[in-house]
Amino acid sequence: MKISAIVTLKKDVLDPQGKVVHQALNGMGFNNVKEVRQGKYFEIDIDESDKKKAEEKAEDMCKKLLANLVIEDYKIIGSQ
Repeated sequence: MKISAIVTLKKDVLDPQGKVVHQALNGMGFNNVKEVRQGKYFEIDIDESDKKKAEEKAEDMCKKLLANLVIEDYKIIGSQ
């Protein structure tokens, strides 16, 4: 089963990479962009047939390795 997870910086954490992308977009004429925040996307193929168990395992992976919980949030966005 494939599980997807998105890890993003918490709202109060500065995002210098997002700031640079925002400035580049403005320089390209995309002047209506208010803010850009960068993050990480993970697609995890878990050998598990039960959706709930697979999502629990992915959540455990996020808590233990994929996300730095001090400065990042994560969200499990689906399973297939």
